[in-house]
Amino acid sequence: MDRNIRTVDDVLALLDGLFAPEADRWTGRGAEWWDGFYADRSRPVPFFVAKPDENLVSCVERGVISGGRALDLGCGPGRNALYLAERGFEVDAVDLSPAAVGWARERAREAGADGVRFHCGDVFALAGTELTGPYDLVHDSGCFHHLPPHRRISYLALLDDVLAPGGLFSLTCFAAGADGMGSELSDTDFYREAKGLGGGLAYAPESLREIFSGLTEVELRRMRGEPEESACFGESFLWTALFQRA
Repeated sequence: MDRNIRTVDDVLALLDGLFAPEADRWTGRGAEWWDGFYADRSRPVPFFVAKPDENLVSCVERGVISGGRALDLGCGPGRNALYLAERGFEVDAVDLSPAAVGWARERAREAGADGVRFHCGDVFALAGTELTGPYDLVHDSGCFHHLPPHRRISYLALLDDVLAPGGLFSLTCFAAGADGMGSELSDTDFYREAKGLGGGLAYAPESLREIFSGLTEVELRRMRGEPEESACFGESFLWTALFQRA
């Protein structure tokens, strides 16, 4: 008889297990899938380009975001981490995929960037050990929307642990109603079907405001689509949000 649920972590692990292992994109067992995703660097994946998010650049250039310590969640090939380091931030960047982190480190060496520490692993497991706050900025470009609903609890706890008082949280995620980019199934239906998250979850503005209601909204808008020749990355099927901790 299985009666071993005692803590919130036990409940989260139980809910993780409702999804097939190959559907996991958020814990360490999802690293192999992401390695496959990053294996062919020549694929026309928009965020493979070495360009920072337009919303991040906009906030830095307007002085909304200034220097300090930054944490880049789901850093991929390191495009946002390197941009922040070039502008004087001390950056920790983390990703599940060894292939992505290896690519990011190559880019850092080529750019002569020494202000980034890259970490490979599950951010929830690394928090408090390799990833120690407080951070003045937490930037997430495409990590949050790959979490199943129950892992928002872990995500909010992470922000509470690492974001400095007055610190900023910058988010880019799939927008609901944006040409099918991201699933719009309800939270309940994900557990009824328990098949996986597909390409990720799409969010409406009111959902983001509710989820991050413990923070103060600074900006919430569609990401600007950027032409190919732009120095920034931007796709209109994404939301960008900036929140601040009290």
